[in-house]
Amino acid sequence: MQQLQFEASWDKALAAVDRQKIETIFSETKHINYQGILFSPIREAINHKEALLVSVLVHNFTDHPLTFHDARLLYSVHGEVIADKVFTLPSLAISSKVSMPWTFIFPRNSYIPQTAFENGQLEIELSRSCKAE
Repeated sequence: MQQLQFEASWDKALAAVDRQKIETIFSETKHINYQGILFSPIREAINHKEALLVSVLVHNFTDHPLTFHDARLLYSVHGEVIADKVFTLPSLAISSKVSMPWTFIFPRNSYIPQTAFENGQLEIELSRSCKAE
């Protein structure tokens, strides 16, 4: 059965309203019949450095731990890829059957500026991306 976990720094710093939103998203998505990696959107924003921040609930529905080493992530809005970046995140490891919130940061030159970034979808390109050991 899928479990919700928070990385230690998220667990300490997360505002109550944000924790509730994540718990609601988890309860609505934890029973999806899927055998891979799925990203449920939480929010999108542009920060002071003009980087695109994409916060998602990462669902590892597989039977293997998920790590991000040269993981290519694509962010699409209305079917058009607007951000594309390869991530190596040694501190991010998601156990089997665990969902964890995370924010992926696309620097200013790795995305196409838009008037709106909402209703997008984050996807992982599995051919060269994450390790499921």
